[in-house]
Amino acid sequence: MLTPAELVGLIEAVAKGDQAAFERLYAATRAKLYGVVLRILRRQDLAEEVIQETYVKIWNSAGQFNPALSSPITWMASIARNRAIDIVRKKSEVSIEEEPQAMEVAADSPDPLARREMTEELKRLLECIGRLEPDRQRLVLLAYYNGWSREQLAEKFAAPVNTVKTWLRRSMLDIRECLGL
Repeated sequence: MLTPAELVGLIEAVAKGDQAAFERLYAATRAKLYGVVLRILRRQDLAEEVIQETYVKIWNSAGQFNPALSSPITWMASIARNRAIDIVRKKSEVSIEEEPQAMEVAADSPDPLARREMTEELKRLLECIGRLEPDRQRLVLLAYYNGWSREQLAEKFAAPVNTVKTWLRRSMLDIRECLGL
């Protein structure tokens, strides 16, 4: 990974239309941004699409980057993250039934036994989440899997932030009880 100063220089060169600088910026930051996007979307095909859109936006808006406001990687990650969140919001949330397959992609342990154990644990966790009311299922997945803030959840569920916190706490207690923890 390049230093923040080197990334700033590359973004400034990209703002002037320097394709070689763009290729270097892409090579240096793609893995990081892909990880951010994949954690949100949990689907490689969608993550690839969002990464392409992210770099198009970086190319088009490089001139608007202000190093005094944020670091280069933070700026680029926020572009990627916002685009991924837009996709999640446009699609409805991923259904619980789809989760084990999506999570297996992220579990790239070379040990098949460890991967199988992880898959079994995830299935158990998802079964417990599946016992919650549908709204609470979405709430838990958005909060702990997609990383939504309590404020974002309050807006989505049209409830005060403290109510959302209470719902999450009760849901987590139910999940822990189901898991026998």
